Amino acid sequence: MELQLIQQKIHEIRGQKVMLDYDLAAMYETETKVLKQAVKRNINRFPPDFMFELTAAEYNSLRSQIVTLKHAGRGKHSKYLPFAFTEQGVAMLSSVLNSERAIEVNIGIMRAFVAIRRYALTYTELSQRLTELEIRSEDFEKALVLLLQDRKDKKDWEKRERIGFKKK
Repeated sequence: MELQLIQQKIHEIRGQKVMLDYDLAAMYETETKVLKQAVKRNINRFPPDFMFELTAAEYNSLRSQIVTLKHAGRGKHSKYLPFAFTEQGVAMLSSVLNSERAIEVNIGIMRAFVAIRRYALTYTELSQRLTELEIRSEDFEKALVLLLQDRKDKKDWEKRERIGFKKK
């Protein structure tokens, strides 16, 4: 599977990077119903930090963002809320589904999660460096202001009216 294609199917819900059951089913080349049945038969392998069911509000919000539904008639779309699988949940799916395709797809998905994590770390490092540069530039700016102020004070000092004896 292409890494970029997988990354597009990773969403952030409840502060976690997750993949939805219908996207995973499509990648595994199986029906969503079959995937959900396998998960429900092995529900003890999927604690809340591995998998959770979306609320209606979360699903509606997500649908409006990714525009998945077409008006195609009765029975076209699931009436059940999708499951969201975290990285650990996706890894567990390969043991539940136990097919060559599931193993192959899971390897690609794990690589996508790792790539996202690396990108996030790089972004954090860049953000920290920019903050450091901003602080340095503020210090530099303050030093320039002090130097310019000092220079202005010296000019004012030279223009002052002299006291004392004056030469003619």
